[in-house]
Amino acid sequence: MDDPIFQQRTDLSALNQAVNAIRTEIGKIIIGQDEMVKLIIAGLLADGHVLIEGVPGVAKTLTAKLVAKSVNAGFSRIQFTPDMMPSDVLGTPVFNPKEASFEFKKGPVFSNIVLVDEINRAPAKTQSALLEVMEERQATIDGRTYAMPSPFMVLATQNPVEQEGTYRLPEAQLDRFLFKITVPYPDENEEAQMLTRFHNMGNTAPMDMVNPALEAAQITALRMQIKTLIIEEKLLQFIAGLIHNTRNHKSIYLGASPRASLAIMNASKAMAAMQGRDFVTPEDIISVTTPILRHRIILSPEKEMEGITEDEVIKQIIQSMDVPR
Repeated sequence: MDDPIFQQRTDLSALNQAVNAIRTEIGKIIIGQDEMVKLIIAGLLADGHVLIEGVPGVAKTLTAKLVAKSVNAGFSRIQFTPDMMPSDVLGTPVFNPKEASFEFKKGPVFSNIVLVDEINRAPAKTQSALLEVMEERQATIDGRTYAMPSPFMVLATQNPVEQEGTYRLPEAQLDRFLFKITVPYPDENEEAQMLTRFHNMGNTAPMDMVNPALEAAQITALRMQIKTLIIEEKLLQFIAGLIHNTRNHKSIYLGASPRASLAIMNASKAMAAMQGRDFVTPEDIISVTTPILRHRIILSPEKEMEGITEDEVIKQIIQSMDVPR
């Protein structure tokens, strides 16, 4: 397919320009972690929430803050702790003596990009405050419904569940995250580059080096454009087959939900757009399948005891399927 016809179908130049600008801004600070940055941007474009897991010190929070800084939109950060209450997230009614009535004081979740730091250090009661917010983009308090601003995205970080003082997130909440990104340690070369860069920065704060590259209204427009991208019927069947196989695999106790099917479709469209294409390929689908499914499936106890990981089982499922061409 030649360029002129491609450009006439869907002009993705504005989207590609925005993606490259965000990557450039983040690249001023972050070295490596290309997969994490790519998936966070894809989540932003696909109207999804992102969960980032890794040991302390691998730049989870910094990367999330840099993404938020590169977008000219409202930003708030919530540090989850064991003593946190749902009202600390959603807000609470406050008595106004002049009016002799209660006014609702909105909590920090009412913003465009919300960074929830160490989400698995709060108990399930507090985590449940995010369920309605993440799925329906609204919060119901004292019988009244308050809409979230648009665009809205939750970027959450968590430490591995083996660490001290962590709680496992409820399955219903995990299912609301588009991606779960696992962040590895940098390799030796990347770590040396990081030390050099931060040494050369001197007294300059990392956040001061990043400039907004995208307006909030642009995000809404780009999301609408991505939803119109082409995905063939055989690829939709391929997605359905992937999800169906998670429900019938001998190593999996709980398979993926229909929400996972929609997540793969939407995320693969975002990936295609980021590659400059207005149509989805099987490679787009495969590239997002693991980060979409790794937190949505539960392995059988036998496989967990054998040390098998979710990623390995997902890889087996993909390899067992005929990829449409």
